[in-house]
Amino acid sequence: MIEVEVKVRADHSKIRPLLEKIGAGKIGVEEQADTYFAAPYRDFAKTDEALRIRSLGGQAVLTYKGPKLDKVSKTREELETPVDEATAVKIFRALGFSEAGAVRKKREIFRAGEIIVCLDAVEGLGEFLEVELDVEDEKDLGSSRDQLFKLLSQLGVDEKDSIRTSYLEMVLGNKN
Repeated sequence: MIEVEVKVRADHSKIRPLLEKIGAGKIGVEEQADTYFAAPYRDFAKTDEALRIRSLGGQAVLTYKGPKLDKVSKTREELETPVDEATAVKIFRALGFSEAGAVRKKREIFRAGEIIVCLDAVEGLGEFLEVELDVEDEKDLGSSRDQLFKLLSQLGVDEKDSIRTSYLEMVLGNKN
């Protein structure tokens, strides 16, 4: 699966009425706690990859994110599977992985047609808007990005405001 994603800083109080205006339906709210891991044999920051365990609602999901596939968005391969968090952490540590950082956020999730819209309040960073589509084939990347930027335009956001930096990179940057 390839996740086509665009992220921008956004004032949620201004975005919510616009989401209602375009008919986006609210799916729910999640409290997410992400723990990212560093591999002992390669530098994920250099290879532009990520490995994390996301905890939400008593469940945990292991996610691998491959390198970004373009220069405009956060489009990348994404693989996910449910895991037992405590066991997965023990396995990673036994293999020499270490915890690289953590991101905590409250995420409001909406659907606008086939596009998932997320309003993220990220601890220590502020408010963001993410829009995403999942595609199977790389030939659909351009048209999917166009759909996302069209929706962002309806929300008063310009393509030039797109942020490719991950929340983890932002959190770690705040520590330096």
